[in-house]
Amino acid sequence: MTEPTHDTLIEIEGLYKVFGKHPHKVMASVKDGKSKDDLLQQTGHTIGLSDINLSIRRGEVFVIMGLSGSGKSTLIRHFNRLIDPTEGAIRIEGTDIMQFSQQELQQFRRHKMSMVFQRFGLLPHRTVKENVAFGLHIQGVAKKDRDATAQQWLSTVGLEGYADQYPAQLSGGQQQRVGLARALCTDADILLMDEAFSALDPLIRSEMQDQLIELQEKLHKTIVFITHDLDEALRLGDRIAILRDGKLVQVGEPVDILLRPADDYVEAFVKDVNRARALTVETVMQPQICRISANTIGDAIMQMRRQKASYGYYVTEDGYQGTLSEKALSKADPSTQIDASMIEDVPAIDQDSLLEQVIPDTLASKWPLPVFDKEGELIGHLSRQTVATILSEKAASTRDPDSPAIAS
Repeated sequence: MTEPTHDTLIEIEGLYKVFGKHPHKVMASVKDGKSKDDLLQQTGHTIGLSDINLSIRRGEVFVIMGLSGSGKSTLIRHFNRLIDPTEGAIRIEGTDIMQFSQQELQQFRRHKMSMVFQRFGLLPHRTVKENVAFGLHIQGVAKKDRDATAQQWLSTVGLEGYADQYPAQLSGGQQQRVGLARALCTDADILLMDEAFSALDPLIRSEMQDQLIELQEKLHKTIVFITHDLDEALRLGDRIAILRDGKLVQVGEPVDILLRPADDYVEAFVKDVNRARALTVETVMQPQICRISANTIGDAIMQMRRQKASYGYYVTEDGYQGTLSEKALSKADPSTQIDASMIEDVPAIDQDSLLEQVIPDTLASKWPLPVFDKEGELIGHLSRQTVATILSEKAASTRDPDSPAIAS
């Protein structure tokens, strides 16, 4: 199991779920490694989850994915005990929720977690505003207050003006926005989203992903998101867990899943992914080589030589100016001041840019491109060679896991 840290919010330890009349009687066989098919054939019991161990950090989007029957929806329903495990611990902020009384569990569900379902789960006889405010109604919040809060969330998800309509009057995308607003309305710390966007048309699905990303930048909720779609997982997830037949195959950041698949199953998952659209500059850039801050040619060359570099990125009080090369500078008097004629125009790129966005500039430049963070600090560089390696079909199997070209 991943070691809990100070920012760990959810811990799952030794979690098993066996479906059948006498699940505890077959646990020994499950732990001995009996296959799912053999257990079903010999005992009539089905393995839903087998020895799941993971931790989820506060404020992250944690995606659980896998094919149909992998156990992902079964797993998410353990977080709020809609399903109880056969064995294992489920801890929220260090508290084992398996020890909750029925009343404590009820309060936990009302205040700590909210859930967004695949099929919306709206109440057809209630208005949109009443649906959004339903969780607050269950909590006992006064009507005036819950209506005001519901109206605020409707505006946030782009449904201002729809408060008095009914779910049947809305499109699928609008209904899911209502479901999202309802989940957010209770201000729960944890948001569970079970295939929340999979019933939507591709265009609406993309719009909902955009909205979730935008909301998360403001709210910093802890989101557990279930999907069978790798592109969706890569787009939304800070980390991704992949399940197969109830077992946890790999947990990692998107770059880990794409470039360091744990086994053939994960490799098959990622082989057709457009890496240029899934990876950001920050995940594949190399560390900074040389930052030049000198005023004279001689000092600039000395800075390069100290860092064993043949070129450097020239940064003044006015910001990044371009690239200087030792070969070009060595032709001039070392005491000469650096001027614009000596600076090569090499475009800077942002750490959060997708590779797809920077490939043209990378290919057009003879020098690697400097990478800057949100504060305008030079943090690395991206070369044509790195991009070519990352995008090649063999990158996952040939790359050294410890290569500095990939940021962990």
